Amino acid sequence: MALIDLKQIFKTYQMGSTQINALNGLNCEIGEGEYVALMGPSGSGKSTLMNVIGCLDSPTSGSYLLNGNDVSKMSEDDLAKVRNVEIGFVFQSFNLLPRTSALENVALPLVYAGIGKKERLDRAQIVLEKVGLGDRGDHKPNELSGGQRQRVAIARALINNPSIVLADEPTGNLDSTSSLEIMNLFEEIHAEGNTVVMVTHEEDIAEYAKRTIRMIDGKLATQLSVT
Repeated sequence: MALIDLKQIFKTYQMGSTQINALNGLNCEIGEGEYVALMGPSGSGKSTLMNVIGCLDSPTSGSYLLNGNDVSKMSEDDLAKVRNVEIGFVFQSFNLLPRTSALENVALPLVYAGIGKKERLDRAQIVLEKVGLGDRGDHKPNELSGGQRQRVAIARALINNPSIVLADEPTGNLDSTSSLEIMNLFEEIHAEGNTVVMVTHEEDIAEYAKRTIRMIDGKLATQLSVT
């Protein structure tokens, strides 16, 4: 059974009098422990697909089974729990709270999980050390480099030991050296058993994945697996 199973997914947006089909009858399966890159031109539906997989957005029609559970039948509370526990998100723009320390940014998902402050900060420190920033916990985002900020964002994504890590252009705002460090970190995350799904427009970044899915016009165009 696939961890992520999407069948005949449509996502339609109404822009004034124009109807836009961001996803157009898409079918896709991603197995547990896979490392997948999503590629395609601007407007091909990559980020929309990522949002659907991550339960940030709902398809207009179609079936989405996540670990055998029908996402369309989940309540908002259940969806929030899935987003907080099952899925870790990494964004191009980091999405860190600017006035909050790195340690507290990493611990934030544990607040929503109802975990006490001491345990939150202890667990956040462990994950910060895992991404090589154990000595930067008291720094605010503006006191960190772009690569370090993305490491904080990755640590936050990992804090709940999610089964799936979703990364939307994770190296888009980074220089080549920082990009290499971040991609090496994703390789470590995948090696530890996480399912990684990454949107990227950069061929050299996609090469880190074990399978590349190319999209066009809201559908899968081609798939290439690396053995």
